[in-house]
Amino acid sequence: MTISKAAAIGGGVIGAGWVARLLLNGIDVSIFDPDPEASRKVDEVMKGARRAYRRMLPDGLPKQGRLTFAKTIAEAVADADFIQESVPERLDLKHKVLAEIDTHAPANAIVGSSTSGIKPSDMQVAMKKHPERLVVGHPFNPVYLLPLVEVVGGAQTFPEAIEVAREIYASIGMKPVVIRKEIEAFVGDRLLEAAWRESLWLIKDGICTVEELDDIMRYGFGLRWAQMGMFQVYRVAGGEAGMRHFMAQFGPCLKWPWTKLMDVPEFNDELVELIAGQSDEQSGQWSIRELEKIRDDNLVAIMEALSKQNKGKGWGAGALHKDYVKRLGKLAAKPAVSKAAAKAKANKPKKAAAKKK
Repeated sequence: MTISKAAAIGGGVIGAGWVARLLLNGIDVSIFDPDPEASRKVDEVMKGARRAYRRMLPDGLPKQGRLTFAKTIAEAVADADFIQESVPERLDLKHKVLAEIDTHAPANAIVGSSTSGIKPSDMQVAMKKHPERLVVGHPFNPVYLLPLVEVVGGAQTFPEAIEVAREIYASIGMKPVVIRKEIEAFVGDRLLEAAWRESLWLIKDGICTVEELDDIMRYGFGLRWAQMGMFQVYRVAGGEAGMRHFMAQFGPCLKWPWTKLMDVPEFNDELVELIAGQSDEQSGQWSIRELEKIRDDNLVAIMEALSKQNKGKGWGAGALHKDYVKRLGKLAAKPAVSKAAAKAKANKPKKAAAKKK
C-alpha cells in the first residue's frame, strides 16, 4: 500500500525523522507540534536528511513532498491516509493525543505510535471510535536512514491493520518486523536496556571509561552485529558443528556471576556527572550537528558496503538499502505531475465514455 498524504503529530528528534523519510519519498506531510521552535528543529533534521540522501542518490533526489504546519491535531489529520504519533513518553499525554487523532482522522487511516516502550493496548483504550487501527511503529534514530521499525498490535488491533501498517512502512524503504506478542519495550529496547544497564555498572565501578567501552563495541562485536545480528554470529562461532556446539560450549557461562543485569546502579548526580564528564572528553570537540553528519555518513557507507556483498545482491541491511536506493532513483526520474493534471487524467476516460454513450 502506498500513501499520498501523511500526518505527523510531534516534531521532536523522532517525529522530525519520520517527516524527513516521508517527504523524501515524495509524500505530503501535515505536522502538528505546539513547540514554537518546531519549524526550526524540523528544518535542521531535513537538512541532515537531504545531505545523507544526496550521498545515496548523487544523480538527484525525488521530488520532495509538501510540508505544512497545522495549527491543531484536527487540521493535521483531517485528510491523512497515515498518521504517525511521536509525542513524549507519558501515557496521559498519549491518551489525550490519540483520542483527538481518533476523533478527527478518516476512519480508514492507520495510526502508528513511535512509543519506545508503552504497550498499544494501554494506549488504545483512549480511542473510542476506531481503536482497531492503532499499531506501535517503533523506529530507531535516525528514522530517515535506519530501516528497522517494530510493528506491534494491541488487544483491539485488527490483524488487517497490522498488515496495512507493515505495507506502508515497507513502501517507504523500511524493514518492518511484526512483534509476535505485545510486551513493554518490545524487542530492540529490551536488548539496548540490557547493554545500557551493564554499561552503567562498568563505568561506575571504574572498569573502563565511556570512550573505552564505545571502542570495545565499535571495533569489536558491533561490526559483527551490524551485518549478522546476534544468533547468526554465534552460529558461525560454533564452527562446523554450528549453534548446538556453541550452546554446549558457552551455555555454562550463563550460570557464572558475570553480569549485574538484575541490579542497577543508583542513578544519582554523581553517576550523571561521571558519565557526562567522560562523554565531554570523548566527543566535546564536535557539535551535535557535526556528530549527526559523521553518524549519517558512516551509516550510509556501511549500508552501501553491505549492498555490494552476496555477489552483488546485498546482505542484510545492505540488500534493503540497495532496493531502497533503486526505488528512490526511479521516483527521482519520474516526471512530476501536478494534482490538477492527475485529476484531469483521471476524469478523461469517464468523459470519453460518456461521449461515446
